[in-house]
Amino acid sequence: MSWKPAFEIGLGNAWLFMIIYPLQWLAVLILPTGIGERTAHAREIIQGRRDRIMAWLTQGFWIGATLYSIFLPLRTGSAWFWIGLALFAAGLTALLLASFRVAATPPGRPFTSGIYRFSRHPMYLSMILVYAAVSIAALSWLFALITVATFFLQRYQMIQEEGYCCGKFGQPYRDYMRITPRWLGFPSD
Repeated sequence: MSWKPAFEIGLGNAWLFMIIYPLQWLAVLILPTGIGERTAHAREIIQGRRDRIMAWLTQGFWIGATLYSIFLPLRTGSAWFWIGLALFAAGLTALLLASFRVAATPPGRPFTSGIYRFSRHPMYLSMILVYAAVSIAALSWLFALITVATFFLQRYQMIQEEGYCCGKFGQPYRDYMRITPRWLGFPSD
């Protein structure tokens, strides 16, 4: 690992890992009608100036990380690459399972089954796993810093979303929060 950040364009760069998020975003655009209802709550969650700033920061880090990944070579000849690839596979699996669960949940209902039994926020978890995978597979301290910053930005968003869901879904959602870990784990019941 060098203190000078890598900056080379190549087909074997970290964008190969990061492409899953723009693809997921495109999939949301082409899914059947009703997906907008399931995802429109984001506008309701962002209330104040601080919330808007945090949302913009999170979006900025995502765009910045995605753009940087185009120029960040993966270290394919090392054991670090294989460790990163395993983390990427875990992150991709979490993202796919969460995306399918969101699509299968009727509008106006909370996501509490499937992978959501093991994590209240599997999509955020998937992003941290993929970012960590890029950091390790590319041996990039800069991407590791982006990962840490993204973790704290996502934690803020999680707290906002949980407050929103408690207000909207009441005691059943509080019960769900009590038995389901925020990041990862096994249900208590």
